[in-house]
Amino acid sequence: MARSVAIVDYGMGNLRSVSQAVQHVAAGSNTQVVVTSDPAVVKTAERVVLPGQGAMRDCMRELQRTGLREAVLQAAATKPLMGVCVGMQMLLDHSEEQDTPGLGLIPGRVKRFRLEGLRQGDGSRYKVPQMGWNQAWQTGEAGGRGDATWPRHPMWDGVPDGAWFYFVHSYWADPAQAEHTAAHTDYGVRLSCAVARDNIFATQFHPEKSADHGLQLYRNFLHWNP
Repeated sequence: MARSVAIVDYGMGNLRSVSQAVQHVAAGSNTQVVVTSDPAVVKTAERVVLPGQGAMRDCMRELQRTGLREAVLQAAATKPLMGVCVGMQMLLDHSEEQDTPGLGLIPGRVKRFRLEGLRQGDGSRYKVPQMGWNQAWQTGEAGGRGDATWPRHPMWDGVPDGAWFYFVHSYWADPAQAEHTAAHTDYGVRLSCAVARDNIFATQFHPEKSADHGLQLYRNFLHWNP
């Protein structure tokens, strides 16, 4: 029987790039990848990817308007769910961006970069949004570094600690509990660039734009059994 991966289409995600990346890593396997705006398809899929792009308020509004909010919440409770970019931010309780409530699946808040007057190591000013490549430092349970004491999250299999990923964002996630941070990066502030809880894993960066290491994350997602 074919496995199924639903990529949620509520009109706000980087759907083409995400779907191409997931289809690429699924090639040759018995996996059906579908971009869908149908809540019923999301509910019956084995795995779900929640992308996001633009303002979080718009994303939350469209998720509600299309009837996909409940399907995503059900997926988050019952099956592997992967959030990407704003799709990660939506998982938290609240965003400073236009004072927007999130889905409340991971305790925490989304904050705006406040980097005025700060300079990088080379003397240049920090730019907002952060746009470009940055390193992700993996963490394990309770926010510890990935070692024998704090095993790293299984979604990092085959991805080296400190790997480079592509970011485009002006807001960043600040989980309330350290154990929900699966990786952090540094951009004027140390911030969570990947979060995880139970069957949920999400990244602030774009795996579909991050070459081999990003593809490895999608590959791991297809086989991850939380």
